[in-house]
Amino acid sequence: MTSQASQPTQQTGQQAHEPRTVRHDVAFTSAGAELSGWHFPAAAGPGAELAGPAGRPVVVMAHGLAGTKDSGLEPYAAGLAAAGLDVLAFDYRGFGTSGGTPRQTVSMVGQLEDYRAAMTAAKRLDGVDPERIVLWGVSLAGGHVLAAGAGRDDVAAVVALTPLVDGLAAGRLALAHHKPSAMLRSTVEGVRSRVAGPRMMPVVARPGELGALTLDGCYEDYLAIAGPSWRNEVDATVGLELGGHRPGRHAKDVSCPLLVQIADFDRSAPPHAALKAAFEGRAEVRHYPCDHFDVYAGKQWFEAALAHQVAFLRRHLAPAA
Repeated sequence: MTSQASQPTQQTGQQAHEPRTVRHDVAFTSAGAELSGWHFPAAAGPGAELAGPAGRPVVVMAHGLAGTKDSGLEPYAAGLAAAGLDVLAFDYRGFGTSGGTPRQTVSMVGQLEDYRAAMTAAKRLDGVDPERIVLWGVSLAGGHVLAAGAGRDDVAAVVALTPLVDGLAAGRLALAHHKPSAMLRSTVEGVRSRVAGPRMMPVVARPGELGALTLDGCYEDYLAIAGPSWRNEVDATVGLELGGHRPGRHAKDVSCPLLVQIADFDRSAPPHAALKAAFEGRAEVRHYPCDHFDVYAGKQWFEAALAHQVAFLRRHLAPAA
């Protein structure tokens, strides 16, 4: 893993007079591709009680569908770093500033490999305890963390925020909010892409347009968090990938403390599927009366979601007296 000089960064919504978060650019490899990450060292002061004899806990953080680390993750990373945890946020291969080809193509197997490579990289960060990894994922990554954390002794806690844990359930939910003709159009594009080579479509589009996410408000909500490395395009095979995606089945094999945060009116990641996975994983569950994108900085439920994460992690990661 390589590391570049740190740079200060202003958290979304942060006032100019407030302390700025320090982050370091890091790089590591996964299946031959160089992945790009940001390391947020734990802040000194409040939260120092989380440090143990072997070092501080470290959070491995990744985004959801076609997301990049500069698109809404930094406020969460900064908040967790301020609470005394190191954070490694990264881009999957083919997305953002990470290398790898093909570009803008979602592979569930590949992303899980990348997540595990990030876990290995996080263990090598200065000052962290390699046996106290925290897995943090939102949306699609909220399912990845269940698979990545299953059967691991070095994972101390898992946080799944508005997780997508069952692709079939997500498909049924999508049918309830979209016209069948729109779903058919996306499926046809996906089949063509798989047979004849990559065909791109927008990640988010307005209702009635072709795109992976076309619910009312999704276009505006996603663009509100989109960073400079994010591109509004994704390989049309993403729908086919989601069809067989069922990471919720791994929840029962997660032996560490698990926090599942559910948006009760989520139109993208089925709340009932997330609740079922939470039950299987014996999780602590937090509910928010909102939709999928309402947990990001600038939205009403961001502060509550972050506060619950901090309280959960402090409770379970503080070394025994």
